[in-house]
Amino acid sequence: MKKLALFVIAFVALSFTYLNEDKVVFTAKIENRNSDSLTIKSRGFSKVIVANKNGVFKDEFEITEGFYQLFDGAEYAQIYLKNGFNLSMTMDAKEFDETIKFTGKGANENNFLAEMALADEDFDYNTLLQASEEDFPKLLEKKKESVLSKLNEKSLDENFVNTYKMQFEQSMVGLQMYYNESLKVRKLNGTKSPDFDFENHKGGKTKLADFKGKYVYIDVWATWCGPCRAEIPHLKKLEEHYHGNNKVAFVSISIDRVKDHDKWKKFVTDKELGGVQLFADKDWNSEFVKGYKINGIPRFIIVGPNGEVVNADAPRPSAANIYETFDALLK
Repeated sequence: MKKLALFVIAFVALSFTYLNEDKVVFTAKIENRNSDSLTIKSRGFSKVIVANKNGVFKDEFEITEGFYQLFDGAEYAQIYLKNGFNLSMTMDAKEFDETIKFTGKGANENNFLAEMALADEDFDYNTLLQASEEDFPKLLEKKKESVLSKLNEKSLDENFVNTYKMQFEQSMVGLQMYYNESLKVRKLNGTKSPDFDFENHKGGKTKLADFKGKYVYIDVWATWCGPCRAEIPHLKKLEEHYHGNNKVAFVSISIDRVKDHDKWKKFVTDKELGGVQLFADKDWNSEFVKGYKINGIPRFIIVGPNGEVVNADAPRPSAANIYETFDALLK
């Protein structure tokens, strides 16, 4: 009877192992969590894991091997999953990228992703994108070598390595394309600025020429744009800091669609937006917007006293060097 009992236990254990090879087992313990649920998703897949009464997230599910986004209600992390992984994650949501750690089967790959996400956060993309045409390829190659050398140092799943390399190479191609576009924008510096003649929130219309003799800090934005709205508190502080300085003017140009005109008017009033608030005539197709090659917002622009482009892609109000930039112009 004892032998039979041992056989049954062994059979159950083998069966459990076999079933787990067909699924991912995912467990997470999160301090200061932003939500009672975690979402794992990719195109065509979404899995929500709800915390139990002890605050532990745990589930098992079938998955197609590959990269996924893990969303905790406030921030995202990239993870790698395949059936057979038994993955445990710990994290303090107050220091999301700095504290995310994995143990168990699949931990090596996911700890590598966490390490690379942290390194990427610290990487100075601004210096890279502002590099000369001669220096950019060298800096890009240096970044490639740094990432690929770290990839080769680790003991990682072969499929993971191949997929990560392919994804990384695609991101480098994208970075090159972004640089090419930013270079076109930079070449506008020193040229005559495209003009505008847009509706003013306070009534009438306003032209760029109305600000002749001043530096004009232009914010191209829209009410639906989250990153644009995030800059508003910083822009208000910047305006307040230089309030009364007659050498500078702050102009915000909304590229909301005509159908959202009233929404724009209400938003400006409700949020007590300062500066000169204008509404572009043809949203993205306005000549001013096309002239500055704007394909993403927010975009900040500095135009000089004589209508020349000082910086076609100026620092945002939240940038660490924004006050230094203004002080250098206005001295």
